[in-house]
Amino acid sequence: MRVISGSARGMVLETIDGLETRPTTDRVKEALFSMIQNQIYGSVCLDLFSGSGALGIELISRGADQVVFCENNPKAKMIIGKNLKKTNFLEKSLLKGEDVYSFLSTYKGSPFDIVVMDPPYLKGHIKKGLAHLENYNLLCENGIIVVEHDISDVDISEHETAFSLIKTKKYGKIGISIYRR
Repeated sequence: MRVISGSARGMVLETIDGLETRPTTDRVKEALFSMIQNQIYGSVCLDLFSGSGALGIELISRGADQVVFCENNPKAKMIIGKNLKKTNFLEKSLLKGEDVYSFLSTYKGSPFDIVVMDPPYLKGHIKKGLAHLENYNLLCENGIIVVEHDISDVDISEHETAFSLIKTKKYGKIGISIYRR
């Protein structure tokens, strides 16, 4: 897996061996970032269920000012730390090794411009994540939430939240959905 664009373009990132995480393919990353590219520069972002940190690192590489990474798996957190050091992005990042929902319910900083979520598929995390982002007012007024999910996940439909589903694209069995306040 590699960084596909920006200041760290071409840099190879480490991932966890095995099936504990599911790295986003280059094809899906290209599509995802082409949809949101105009909103990245100067943004403050949140990468939930970070895995290897590839999505958040891609945001920094493309001009985000800061990314908060939230990953509960200790092995994944260690890999994110290595990838941030390798890309020289430590100063633009904050790595939280805790449960996503605990983090969201206790975070006291400013709302985020962009939130990316790549949760375990088909486990109800999309609906729960959106509810937490709304309840704790963690998305700025013009912010977006980008969710990678299994295309069969019924959890991506409109929810009773302040967020509207504005776009869904399918790439094989993977979907990318974008929500806006």
